[in-house]
Amino acid sequence: MATNKNQHFVPRCHLRPFTKDEGNASINVFNLDRRKLILNAPVKNQCSRDYFYGKDELLESAIQSLESAYGATIRAIRAPGYSLQEGHKALLRRFWLFQSLRTEAASRRAVEMTADLQNFAGEDAEPFRLDINQAVQTAMRVFADAMNAIDGLKVCLVRNRTTLPFVTSDDPAILTNRWYLEDGRASRRSFGFQSSGALALLPLTPKILCIAYDSDVYSIQHDKGWVDTRRENDIRAFNQHQLLNCFANVYLHDAAHSSELSAQYDAAARRRLPARHRFNVAVRDRTEGEYTRYRVVTPEEAFAVGDEALFHSEALHYTPTLWPALVRWRSPGSVFTNGTGVNYIRREIAAAIQSHREFWRENAR
Repeated sequence: MATNKNQHFVPRCHLRPFTKDEGNASINVFNLDRRKLILNAPVKNQCSRDYFYGKDELLESAIQSLESAYGATIRAIRAPGYSLQEGHKALLRRFWLFQSLRTEAASRRAVEMTADLQNFAGEDAEPFRLDINQAVQTAMRVFADAMNAIDGLKVCLVRNRTTLPFVTSDDPAILTNRWYLEDGRASRRSFGFQSSGALALLPLTPKILCIAYDSDVYSIQHDKGWVDTRRENDIRAFNQHQLLNCFANVYLHDAAHSSELSAQYDAAARRRLPARHRFNVAVRDRTEGEYTRYRVVTPEEAFAVGDEALFHSEALHYTPTLWPALVRWRSPGSVFTNGTGVNYIRREIAAAIQSHREFWRENAR
């Protein structure tokens, strides 16, 4: 049985640099629902639930091992004269992926998705319905299967030279994609970490942020893994992702910046999504040779047709109002597709996929 009852889905080693005097005892919490700053809240009560990962001692040990390696990496990064090492790049990518899958918000999205499926399909979908603990266990398996799929992302560290601090949240590992959100070829379709133009963001301290990116689409000028920014709008752009992605709470090191954070939230609040997935239903339209075509309909239309149906849950993504200027477009840049439903994916993912249709390169811009 797991030795720790109170299990954190955002670990204290991540929150520590944002706590008061980095003492890891108390932290300032900006709650979005109440638009209220809570001063010096106990860290032990933040981002945790009893037996969130279940009672598997081996799983708990594996999580603690990753968290310990992350904590050691943060200490190394903060040492004077540090240059970003390959081993630390790999660790930061792994931790980002694990953190993006492990939060309560991520688990709730999975639970809501399967609940919607059951609402439509009824008892036939009961075997697919998840509770929070089952969703967490599923996320752990996804991590094990997918952690090598992000190895192709380049990694660098953003050093904040402004007076505005980076903030973190109860769902701090961000996946976004400016190319997918802005390029007409993607038609604002859903994207994942395998997609062309993937951007992975994780604040490490109030002064340091990690960014992993598709270098076929973006260019970041850095020196030994570091890129300095003196633009306050860059910091606002990164912080806006925390405000738009979090479940309920944002954490900031210095309460003096709470008014600035509140103003940022007011300016971007309309971009938060009421739901993070959309449930699509398609019914058989026609058959052409060995292929069958389906068309998307409403659930009511599907019931009326009474024929076989396909169910698809599509992840929805917010669009920020700002993008950091330090992340530039690579010219001309490259994206890869084979014209099928996989859409546009990264170079190394396309090379690894076995498909009856060859992938080709297109200019990103």
